[in-house]
Amino acid sequence: MDRRSFIRTTGAATAATAALAAPAIAQSMPELKWRMTSSFPKALDTIYGGGETVAKYIREATDGKFQIQLFAAGEIVPGLEAANAVGAGSVEMCHTCSYYYWGKDPTFALGTAVPFGLNSRQQNAWMYYGGAIDLMNEFYATHNLVGFPAGNTGAQMGGWFRNEIKSVADLQGLKFRMGGFGGKVFSKLGVVPQQIAGGEIYQALEKGTIDAAEWVGPYDDEKLGFYKVAPNYYYPGWWEGGAYLHTMINKAKWEELPPVYQSLVKTACQAVTADVQAKYDYVNPQALKRLAAAGTKFHPFPADVMEASFKAANEVYADMTASNPAFKKIYDSMVGYRADAFLWEQFTDYTFDAFMMGQQRKKAL
Repeated sequence: MDRRSFIRTTGAATAATAALAAPAIAQSMPELKWRMTSSFPKALDTIYGGGETVAKYIREATDGKFQIQLFAAGEIVPGLEAANAVGAGSVEMCHTCSYYYWGKDPTFALGTAVPFGLNSRQQNAWMYYGGAIDLMNEFYATHNLVGFPAGNTGAQMGGWFRNEIKSVADLQGLKFRMGGFGGKVFSKLGVVPQQIAGGEIYQALEKGTIDAAEWVGPYDDEKLGFYKVAPNYYYPGWWEGGAYLHTMINKAKWEELPPVYQSLVKTACQAVTADVQAKYDYVNPQALKRLAAAGTKFHPFPADVMEASFKAANEVYADMTASNPAFKKIYDSMVGYRADAFLWEQFTDYTFDAFMMGQQRKKAL
């Protein structure tokens, strides 16, 4: 065989091999360009970054065929309107928290976190093995949405307060920025809840428009500068024991996606759920120490506040389950699992963690 013939033959074989080796997605799937609006500012790299990572994983898995452009809160849609815009069809998808929309229907809150609900591990178990994703999507469909967990913060802090909270009496008339369903519960104790987007909280706290504010935890809260205007940092955020972020997609657009793309979206979202919490668990300890060095005063909520809040939550749930069948169906599923979940963790995580924390207090770690 002469040299030119060999090159032609080898070139053809190489091209054929490359075609066979290329991902099937890249060969047969359509090219799509979607927009995703976030409920979060770019400065919050962990929580906003969850949307970036969803888009990145999908782009890479499709060899660039499925492109998703992410927009920060306010760029094309106000942060707290993200899911509304998706349901209306003006944007294909969003990265948000389901509980931001509880004012439309309290059932939305169950997708993210509710007071005295589940911790993050339990949330994952309930969502992925307890059928909660399907239950939530049955509800989301009534709002022209399809949703999947896409990030978890873990248990959150209880927020920043200008003045100390020593008893339930100190909550009377307190203007408190808090997200989701927790405000409805806290209002029974005299709190005046305010729902304000993340990027607007500092200014409201600085000006005295609000008396206290909660966001997520040390890493994000430090970035937002709350410690500069409200020195008292309370814990735990009993209304968010394991708060989910969500990717929400317009239902009609979701149904147009090829099955392979649908599978990739689900996979990317589940991967990001683990990724976001892993990052928070890594960066929060150092941020906590920096906040302490800056003069932050850390306080657990007083026992009477916790007990009164738990009682108020159960009263709200009783009213809600009696009047809202969609809420009742999903809430009953959650509480049916909750008792068993906390029973199990008493034997494992709780006893292990308690022992290790004891060693830390003795400075053995």
